[in-house]
Amino acid sequence: MFSFLEIPGYLIKPLTAGFLTGISCSLVGVFIVTTHLSFLGICIAHSAFTGALLGIWLNFNPTLGALIFSLIASAIVGPLADRGELSPDTSTGIVFSTMLGLAFLIIGLIPGSKSSAMNLFWGNILTVSYTDILLLAIVTIFLIGIFTFLYKEIQAVLCHRNIAIAVGIPSALIFYLMLIATGVSIAVSLQTVGGLLIYSLLLNPSASAYQLTYKFKTMILLSISFGVMSCWGGIWVSYKFNLPTGACIILTSSIIFILCSIFSPKKDKKFKDQNND
Repeated sequence: MFSFLEIPGYLIKPLTAGFLTGISCSLVGVFIVTTHLSFLGICIAHSAFTGALLGIWLNFNPTLGALIFSLIASAIVGPLADRGELSPDTSTGIVFSTMLGLAFLIIGLIPGSKSSAMNLFWGNILTVSYTDILLLAIVTIFLIGIFTFLYKEIQAVLCHRNIAIAVGIPSALIFYLMLIATGVSIAVSLQTVGGLLIYSLLLNPSASAYQLTYKFKTMILLSISFGVMSCWGGIWVSYKFNLPTGACIILTSSIIFILCSIFSPKKDKKFKDQNND
């Protein structure tokens, strides 16, 4: 793909940001895929986008706005989905539609050029700053720490929640912690991929990994690998053919998913039987 001797200097920051984004989004993507809450990722992504737009309109840091709104969405949807007061799809849909309406309202209220808003919409990894990379690094280390030190608890809650509750694991705490991690990861990745496309990077690498294995640890490692491959592959295609980087990243992740689906061993009955034993 790239050799270290021929990487243009201006691509060092995008490649670093892509590496960190690939890891962080793929880790929280495992949570979204295994809990079958894919619509939740859309909701939080649009909430973060709305918060970032509010930051542009009111002249404060868009990343801070994205972080606040993504956490608000998590705080609203999480308890409703977890306690069953409404179906997860219903509660998530209400928050999603509200945030989408606010986003379009704020875009209309932003004076002058809308270019800054459109940059958030589509993302531009080529313009990431060292501050963006630092935030991505902090969030990535935070997520790796969570999955390292709470691996067994997270696996139990995501894969066998009733059993986790029965043995005394704080299921609700783990669930909400993963919601917060999802919101934070999305908020700091807006600049990299954009509010419209971030959901695909959350879902595609983990869904690809899910096609290849039933084992939770293997799924995590494959998801991370596919996430980084998507970001670096998209940057390479964008660099070679002068195409929009965010779109190239997402299309690369989609191609990976298609290939994993085609060659998935889960189609083999023997593979299913071996993993069910």
